[in-house]
Amino acid sequence: MKRPLHILTVIGARPQIIKASAISRAVAGPFAGRITETLLHTGQHYDANMSQVFFDELGIPQPQIQLGVGSGGHGQQVARMLEAIEKHILTLGPDLVLLYGDTNSTLAGALAASKLHVPVAHVEAGLRSYNKAMPEELNRIVCDQCSTWLFCPTPAAIANLEREGFSSMPSQPPTIDRPQVLLTGDVMYDNSMHFARLASTRTSGVVQDLGLRPEGYFLATVHREANTNDPDRLAAILESLLDAHKAYDIPVVLPLHPRTRKCIEAHPDASLRTRIAAAKHFHLIPPAGFLDMVDLERNARLVVTDSGGVQKEAYFFGRPVVVLRNETEWVELVELGQAILADTDPTRIRAAIDHFMHHPVPKVPALYGD
Repeated sequence: MKRPLHILTVIGARPQIIKASAISRAVAGPFAGRITETLLHTGQHYDANMSQVFFDELGIPQPQIQLGVGSGGHGQQVARMLEAIEKHILTLGPDLVLLYGDTNSTLAGALAASKLHVPVAHVEAGLRSYNKAMPEELNRIVCDQCSTWLFCPTPAAIANLEREGFSSMPSQPPTIDRPQVLLTGDVMYDNSMHFARLASTRTSGVVQDLGLRPEGYFLATVHREANTNDPDRLAAILESLLDAHKAYDIPVVLPLHPRTRKCIEAHPDASLRTRIAAAKHFHLIPPAGFLDMVDLERNARLVVTDSGGVQKEAYFFGRPVVVLRNETEWVELVELGQAILADTDPTRIRAAIDHFMHHPVPKVPALYGD
């Protein structure tokens, strides 16, 4: 009998845990006996609210390997991951290493596997913001260059790879020098629909606990270093949310990434913190579990975010998005009017919010598969 294909899946950040769950369900279901998976968690996100809650709440298999790398500078964090992942690849001898997205865990997994001549499969290949000041952009470019299988969520991602010299023609057998580029759709569509059904069966959650009405609040998320670590940019975002909250007399819900909370607490403008605390329905809450996040996204009036994943999830539920960046890897959402780029300019943020408050969300075709 043929030996099952052995996949080593490397995850480390909250979005990757959720993305990997779609593949893990398939491995345990229709591909049981044909594929085996070892899950390695680097510990890039180690806070219980940012990591463990997803395994507990969503029934995702617990990782067999926990590196516990934790936080640190980019070089220090990647070096620790690289050393440990290499060790486990040598011990386990997987047939391929499966990676998601654009984090430091993705970068470390790609470098470790490719240098040991183990094929890499990259989910969310070909995404580009064309801003190399973002660490995520460098990570995704390097990972694509190290990959044997490039799983692209959209035709735009394939076009990006073709501009960089990749061929979308079939390659048999695929190699790191002649990788296979495939249009797969987006695993987060599978997950959003799967977990939305699960969320709908619950009798309690953050939407109920905060007394929020469907389409009766703004949902915001802020986590990128460029926005949290710069006091001026962070203040501009928070001032804009306060302005919209007051102008439309509508609650704002802001689940706080641990880094964002620390930066707000240490912000030099004490009056800003005072005004946020005094705002009646301006809710700063701990990081939301994925079921709560799905509930928040599908019931929001609109979403204000610097997260690529949240942009897509809002689209899945027909919610418009104000993007707190000057560029996005999900360009089709902007081109079709589902999202508006506002960066951290208060005038642009307010104009984008005003637009979506007075105009219906455009009808957007299915962009990320079925």
